[in-house]
Amino acid sequence: MNKFNIIKDREKKLHCPMYGRYPLAVKKARGYKLYDFDGQEYIDLLAGISVCNLGHSHPEIVQVIKEQAEKLIHVSNLFYQEEQLGLAEKILGTSHFDRAFFCNSGAEANEGAIKLARRYMQKIKNQNKFEIITLTGSFHGRTLATLTATGQDKIKEGFSPYPEGFKIVAFNDIKALKNTITDNTAAIMLEVIQGEGGIRPLPYEYLAQVQEICQENDLLFIIDEIQTGLARTGKFWAHQHYNLKPDIVTSAKALGNGLPIGALLTTQEISEAFGPGTHGTTFGGNALICKVAEKVIDIILRDNLAEQARVKGQFCLDLFSELKNEFPDLIAEIRGAGLMLGIELTFPGQKVWANLLKRGFIVNLTQEKVLRLLPPLIIPQEELVGFAQNLKEILAETV
Repeated sequence: MNKFNIIKDREKKLHCPMYGRYPLAVKKARGYKLYDFDGQEYIDLLAGISVCNLGHSHPEIVQVIKEQAEKLIHVSNLFYQEEQLGLAEKILGTSHFDRAFFCNSGAEANEGAIKLARRYMQKIKNQNKFEIITLTGSFHGRTLATLTATGQDKIKEGFSPYPEGFKIVAFNDIKALKNTITDNTAAIMLEVIQGEGGIRPLPYEYLAQVQEICQENDLLFIIDEIQTGLARTGKFWAHQHYNLKPDIVTSAKALGNGLPIGALLTTQEISEAFGPGTHGTTFGGNALICKVAEKVIDIILRDNLAEQARVKGQFCLDLFSELKNEFPDLIAEIRGAGLMLGIELTFPGQKVWANLLKRGFIVNLTQEKVLRLLPPLIIPQEELVGFAQNLKEILAETV
């Protein structure tokens, strides 16, 4: 029995069956490559689901982990910690916000945003507003509140009853959104580009109207940047493509480049709705994680990775559009921004995905037909050409 099968059998005995695993056990990772226990090399076009934007085991990140681990890892949020402040200064400096809160994950960041919106309306504005409006196709997390906010029924089965106070409206339907607002509405929460939903960008006009609706109706505008943030789309934050000024932004994934961290960014006024004891976390924002996240931001800005993502992303859009022209019956649409790209097939893509994996390319298949690409931002352009060539050969065999 080979090493992979040994690991697979051990998992069946030890681990709750949460995940539909890929048929691959990763032994190590460096840069934009993964290696299995047989020494097989894979080009990683997923980056831990938009997490390792700097690539795997980045030497500067490894060094920060070593140095900070010897100094201070965790003492709890009962103490002041300069590492949190250093990260707060860096991340707030990339945005129009004044205050930051650090937690452990994207779901926690979105939970915090929901709680903050409700508390702001009820305690600062003295209004009984609690409803959160989200969009079909959205994905905001797997806690009870965030899965209820998520606009995908498939993740909700078996978890009812769901928390009250959430409404879901059709994607890119401004009339439906307007008609859903009531006197109890506190906030509208959305992703400017849906990731799990199949790499679906919202139009500029729609987003501008949402912001205007929020302002006119005294609602908070929350943007979930958990997958799109940290230079992924060609700007540090995806909402910056649209000249938006949301009231709250949530972040996670790439902020720790593999270590668990989430963040909530907001204005000073809104942040005052939170006070001691109203919200918190045991591990969130500990010294080790914050020092790493600060370094992540330093590297993204120093190496101009947002611009790299923009240039490489446009190269890919042009390259994949040529494939669409060559296989119009097999490719329905190419979409995305920066290195957040979707290739929507006209048929279920499981076999295409499996063939890509056999050829050494790791991508994600979402919504059954969308090949989702979220590679490390450091990936060389020639590797993207290699992926396109292999996909072309696989599609040619499909015809």
